[in-house]
Amino acid sequence: MGRNSVSRSRGAALALGAVLIACTACSASADADPAVEQVGEQMAQPRLGLMSTLPIYWNEAVEFSDLLNQDQGANWVRALLERDYALEPLDVLTPETLAPLDRLILAQPRALSPEENVALDDWVREGGRVILFADPMLTRHSEYRLGDPRRPHDVALLSPILARWGLELEMDTSQDDEERVVDAFGLSVPTRISGTFAARDAGGEAECALSDTRLMARCTIGKGGALLIADAAILDEDDHNAGQHAEDKASAEHSERQIREAALTGLLESGFEG
Repeated sequence: MGRNSVSRSRGAALALGAVLIACTACSASADADPAVEQVGEQMAQPRLGLMSTLPIYWNEAVEFSDLLNQDQGANWVRALLERDYALEPLDVLTPETLAPLDRLILAQPRALSPEENVALDDWVREGGRVILFADPMLTRHSEYRLGDPRRPHDVALLSPILARWGLELEMDTSQDDEERVVDAFGLSVPTRISGTFAARDAGGEAECALSDTRLMARCTIGKGGALLIADAAILDEDDHNAGQHAEDKASAEHSERQIREAALTGLLESGFEG
């Protein structure tokens, strides 16, 4: 072998060694970078779709400047969901948007189109699991005026998919406005002017069981399932204590938040892991 060939071989070996050292350094640096670790954790989390008219993923922004307000912080529901799931907001339900998901939350969603009802039903029958909050009279405060398209929907308009699963959403209009905790499937669920589910006489294509209070329904639908709650007060912010003194208000809000967090955690376990 000539001197030139030897020199080229040594040069290639040195270059390769430098690359390997650089890659090792990059890897070590990436391992030590908290941002990279956070991305890795998010990638490892199961994906969870979210479709809602409630300000869960984004806060309400009455003015454009509100979008830039860093003091608002994330909604507590979003923060709780993102502890265990990679949250993915959905604008529409199609076979394509649902295909990557095994889990879905519909929280007081807008009325679904016929195509969306079919896509949702097909997805569940193929093994998807959905938790559905359907409130017949939303009590959550909103900064948006009545008629503003950004306002959360005051009434759940989900009759087609409920009928498909053999259910009807009803409401007792004589209820008072007090918040109470209701037992349903062994969970303590905060409610406020809630609805109830009733089984339809015919036409349902799911096996559904109702809780004793009929606040909740648990359905087996093909290979998948649905957990339905006839109220959305569990997702509220703590805004029911405005007339109290500061210390009493803070204590009441802390207690309310604990009840809501425990109830939502229980619903997630029951609906997705149970």
